Formats: sequence, C-alpha cells, structure tokens
Amino acid sequence: MSDVTFDNRVAIVTGAGGGLGRCHALLLAERGARVVVNDLGGSAAGEGADSTPADKVVKEIEAAGGIAVANHDSVATPEGGAAIVQSALDAFGQVDVVVNNAGFLRDQSFAKMTQEAIDGVIDVHLKGAFHVSRPAFALMKEQGFGRFVHTASAAGVFGNFGQANYGGAKMGLLGLSNVIAVEGAKYDIRSNVVAPIAKTRLTEELMGAMADGLLPEHVSGLVAYLASPQCELTHEVFSVGGGRIARIFVGLTPGWLAEKGHVPTPEDVAANLDAIRSVDGYIIPDSATDEMKFAAAVFR
Repeated sequence: MSDVTFDNRVAIVTGAGGGLGRCHALLLAERGARVVVNDLGGSAAGEGADSTPADKVVKEIEAAGGIAVANHDSVATPEGGAAIVQSALDAFGQVDVVVNNAGFLRDQSFAKMTQEAIDGVIDVHLKGAFHVSRPAFALMKEQGFGRFVHTASAAGVFGNFGQANYGGAKMGLLGLSNVIAVEGAKYDIRSNVVAPIAKTRLTEELMGAMADGLLPEHVSGLVAYLASPQCELTHEVFSVGGGRIARIFVGLTPGWLAEKGHVPTPEDVAANLDAIRSVDGYIIPDSATDEMKFAAAVFR
C-alpha cells in the first residue's frame, strides 16, 4: 500500500492552536500539506482571544521542515469563515482539505441552560463548520477535488448529561457532512465525520485517570487518512481514540407495515413495537433517496 501523502495539497485546520487540531496540523504538514493553522485563541469556555497558540503551532511545523501560516479569525461568523479560506488562497492559492475542529464547552443541565450557552456553542461548532466549509466547497467544485473532516462527538451521536448545546451542535455536523458528501460526489469531494475520545483541555477533567491513555495523536492518523487523496470513503462516521477506530452508522430497518388501506392507530403501534424496533434486515442509506427506495420495496 502506498504512503498517504499531501504533496501539492493545502489544508485548513480550525481550532489548531492546541489539542486535537494541533496534532492534526502537525501530521498533515509532516505528510507534505501546506497548512493554515486557524485558532482564535479563546479559553476552554470560548472567551477572549490570543494569537499565541496558532503562531506557536506554525513555528513547530516550520521547525520540522513543514510549511504553514497562522490565521486568528473566528469561525463563528460568515466573515470569519471567509477570511480563513482567503488566508489559504493568499498564502497558497488553493484549498484542498478542511478539518472542522474548532470548539469549546459551556456545559449546563438542560433545565438550567442559558441562551448564551446555546448560541455560543452552536455558533462555533455547527455554524462555524458552515462558515468555513461553504466558501471552501465552492473552490473545491471548481478544481474537482476536496476533502472535509468534521469533528463530532459521542455526546451528539449518543447523548451526554449536561451537553444539550454541544450534543445538538455535534449531531448537526453529521447532517452537514452527509449533504456535502451527496452534493460533492461528482466533483471528487468526500466528507466524513470523526467522534474522538481524547485528552484535551476540554475533556481532561471529565475523563480523570483514563485520559492519560487517550492522546490526541491517536486521532490524527484517521483524520489524515480521511483528508487524503487516497481516501475514497464518504458519508461515514467513525469513533476514534486510544488506538481504536470503529464505524458508527445510522441504519434503517424494514419495520412493520400495516395492511393496505389501513391507517395505523396508536394501538397498532403498541401491538407491533417488536417488529417496528427489530434490527433484522437493516440497511445503511447513503441518502434520503435510498430511504425512499427501501420504503418502496417494502410497500411492494
């Protein structure tokens, strides 16, 4: 198998001033990518700004013989997202890869969650991915190549106490990625999602001693593969951490079908829950069209 490399490729990594993003940026640069290291430099709660983290990672990349530039714009606005993409164009003339990684936490129980906590997290995690990906996607369509890697979380896919804002935003990234995968297919644009389990400044207090075996570096190999020209996968989600990589998927089952002409009642639902919930014969749809085709086959 040939080596995974990024010769003549340009990658944007958001939130790359530390943790997962820093590791992704370092590995991509090591493999030949020219990297835009984006980081606003805010706190773990999304407050303040500091150019130092992004600048430091650029110096690390350059010291190792790589090529990178720093960008300090916020992903939380359309103007910030456009400026990040423009930084890549100004420095390197193209955009081939976007790793949407920027984020922070404002955990609160749902009953006590403030509007500020909701808006702030969704603006960065979900809208931020839109703001960077939209201008990048337009460029990728023109050149006939692109790779997106979006950073989700088990909190979104499976749920986690105190993280309705974070989980809602992270699950939204799956929807974004799936549509990019569908619309980008004919332009060789692939879009996938990773749900990392890793020790970062956002998670180390939550994980305790277990965090020591879950280094950010364990995630970056998968990210680099999904971002590479060699990757043909698209529309997929992966759990990754501690050296383990596993597929996560949304499946669709045949379910239960009422007799022709019969409108299902609440009692019908109660009586047929076992058939409705059975996972036998499931498929993994690649689009909403696949769902309709599957349903049509059941109806027949």
